[in-house]
Amino acid sequence: MLRRTDSLLPDQMDPDQTKLYEAITQGTRAQGPQHFALADEQGRLNGPFGDFLLSPSVGMALQALGAALRYETELSGRARELAILLVAARHHSTFERESHEPIARALGFSQGDLEAIRREDMTPFEGVEVLVGRTVLALLDGDLDEPSWPAAESMLGQRAVFELVTLVGYYSTLALQLRVFRVDSAG
Repeated sequence: MLRRTDSLLPDQMDPDQTKLYEAITQGTRAQGPQHFALADEQGRLNGPFGDFLLSPSVGMALQALGAALRYETELSGRARELAILLVAARHHSTFERESHEPIARALGFSQGDLEAIRREDMTPFEGVEVLVGRTVLALLDGDLDEPSWPAAESMLGQRAVFELVTLVGYYSTLALQLRVFRVDSAG
């Protein structure tokens, strides 16, 4: 399927779009190892970021939330990537899977772990990771029920549960945007 929106080149952007573009390409996401390109060879933003430019004020809020979820939470890198990949699996989000599996590999996830995540199978995981996985799956089913709440609160703490709920909502939003605008792949 063809992408439904045109990706803007940097010289086609108005000042608000340029500010957002710079926040994405020069901000926290651009620091450290890059597991997928934020922009293509011509400078057009990849993935959901190009569509953030359609509404710079909403896009700026989304990019700031995404950066906070990726770089400023109590969740470990492994817990975060497990959660993101489970959202990608549930929503069949090719871009999110292709862009986050390399990050997960760098954090020590095996190919078997990644295949299990694609099946929403938590049997290879233990401890905090299995709890994070089960919590994410419950959230994707619509709620964290009364029997599940005490375990999540006890092992993760209220702050990390809040961050996990927000992460699931954010990446579910991205998955919907990617699907609606027909942004299929990271590469």
